[in-house]
Amino acid sequence: MKNKKIIDDSTQAENEKNTAANNTANIKNINMADNTLSQKTGARKLLFSFFHSVFIIICSILVIFILIIFILYVVPVLMEFSPQQKTEITNNKELMKDPLYKKQISLLTKDVQRLSLKFNAYTSGQSYIVINTTENRFFLYTNKKLVREGFCSSGSYTMLQTAGNKKWIFKTPKGKYWIHGKTTNPVWKRPDWSFVEEGSPIPPKDDFSRYEYGVLGDYALALGDGYLIHGTIYKRFLGMPVTHGCVRLNDDDLKVIFNTLNIGSKVYIF
Repeated sequence: MKNKKIIDDSTQAENEKNTAANNTANIKNINMADNTLSQKTGARKLLFSFFHSVFIIICSILVIFILIIFILYVVPVLMEFSPQQKTEITNNKELMKDPLYKKQISLLTKDVQRLSLKFNAYTSGQSYIVINTTENRFFLYTNKKLVREGFCSSGSYTMLQTAGNKKWIFKTPKGKYWIHGKTTNPVWKRPDWSFVEEGSPIPPKDDFSRYEYGVLGDYALALGDGYLIHGTIYKRFLGMPVTHGCVRLNDDDLKVIFNTLNIGSKVYIF
């Protein structure tokens, strides 16, 4: 009996020991689970904070973009549609009898007549061409009607200077000109700056190396002082200011202009 009691006590002690060990292990597992859950929760909070910041940045950019569009486009349109005070035209007999009023009307009438004559002189019934060097476009008129328009190339406004301080500015002259001559299959006689530009020695004036064939297109119209309206082999540059002063056109436009304009036809360049 005594031995049995000792065995029971030993078994009970062993069970209590195992129970304590199991409880310790359970506590450790619970702590590990709590730590894992805490880490997951922290990661979720961090991820949420990141997406929240990105969302705020995107919304701010969109608001700024919409505000810019509104200021640039919507506000001017609204200003055009806003009610404005209109000038009323009345037949006030007393006003019409006023000497100052009559004098002002007379001056305005003379100005209108003068401007009409000037306009008719610039836009005669003959064919003429207008060249816009800012947008590099041309406009061909016949009988005061636009018959053709398109892209061209004009002067680049760059400067070439030699070691001896000799310089050239490649610009298209502006003003009122006229056609001095017309040539088919023109040959380009290279000026001095052409050799300076490529770093070659300048040959004598009538040297064969100065003459190049097929680089000016099929037609050329002379404007004077060495300036031409001609074709180009660099058609991809049409619409850009890339020339040394001449006006370049594509083949189809050049042919129409050559056949439309005559010697003496006016050329307006601005």
